[in-house]
Amino acid sequence: MSVPDREEIRGPARLGRRTKHLVKRLAPGDIAVVDHADLDRVSAEELVEAGVTAVVNVAPSSTGRFPNPGPLQLVRAGVRLVDAPGATLFDELGDGETVTVRGGSVWRNGRCLAEGVELEPAALEAALVEQRLRVTGALESFAENTLRHLREEARLLAGEIEFPALRTRFRERQAVVVARGPGYRRDLAIVRPYIRDFDPVLVGVDGGADALLEAGLRPHLVVGDFDSVSDAALRSGAELLVHAYADGRAPGAGRLEALGLPYATVRAPGISEDVALQLAHARGAELIVAVGTHFNLVEFLERERDGMASTFVTRLKVGEVLVDAKGVSRLVSRRIGVWPLVAFAATGILAIVVAVLVSPALRNVIEALTRGVGDALGL
Repeated sequence: MSVPDREEIRGPARLGRRTKHLVKRLAPGDIAVVDHADLDRVSAEELVEAGVTAVVNVAPSSTGRFPNPGPLQLVRAGVRLVDAPGATLFDELGDGETVTVRGGSVWRNGRCLAEGVELEPAALEAALVEQRLRVTGALESFAENTLRHLREEARLLAGEIEFPALRTRFRERQAVVVARGPGYRRDLAIVRPYIRDFDPVLVGVDGGADALLEAGLRPHLVVGDFDSVSDAALRSGAELLVHAYADGRAPGAGRLEALGLPYATVRAPGISEDVALQLAHARGAELIVAVGTHFNLVEFLERERDGMASTFVTRLKVGEVLVDAKGVSRLVSRRIGVWPLVAFAATGILAIVVAVLVSPALRNVIEALTRGVGDALGL
């Protein structure tokens, strides 16, 4: 239920039907108005990082199709989340207009524009438990979808994607493929020491290129349909590979042509992170470290797109050289225990003692220094 006696929230409304685009222009204190059924974890993370005080969703933030932790993650971070399915806010509000959120209602200049429901942590937690109990149906649908793609896109396993000639070389090198999936910033921070030590090929998948730049790293290659990557990333000097759909359409090509940037094109089914992983594998990368890509069951289910089945197929193919970023922290640990340091220090002291014992001249110097210190101290 709405909680009318809670403190009201007032601020500029920022409207965007595509949350991944909206978050780029949000500022602290904004009220985000979105149209996002099954608000996913990545979007929740980015809304929190943007500093919004409230989110008004004109679609159900959780439809119940699968266990979706995104809304709960948002409200736990202190962001008020209001569901107002069917509300006409996109028609009645202008971007930047000041609105007030009172409980589950949205007001402008004393007029109520929408009545919704404020989502509370306790109710979201209970719903998440129930959704996990009902996940069997979603699993069956996902399995059927995967089998269909196995029949229709078996060439993913046979390695028949025709990649163009590229300057970027993968053979006898390792590669890091960065996508803006759940926890990508944390994953990228984990692999920074690995990147420093091994100098792998850095591949950004659409907005993953911006993630690399934000971390102070320059991508060697950007792969995608280029709907969520900045012009700055495209102009960073990285090689650009446009992912064309199975029917030949390549929306990203028009953008690059308008910017006057050279690019190559690859026609492949699935999503762009699949293409990046397949490319690194086909071109002989010794190891592929995945950052922010889709690995667990909930991440597959929450995307609701046919391409996620081909993502599953891609994992089957490249699995022998694929490592999740979270595993790299276990493979390349930067922590040094106390005992190795003690042993190192003891070895150094022992070397000095041996040098003094076997060298009469050095022993005489040490004895003279000792007498000098003793005389100075009156000993």
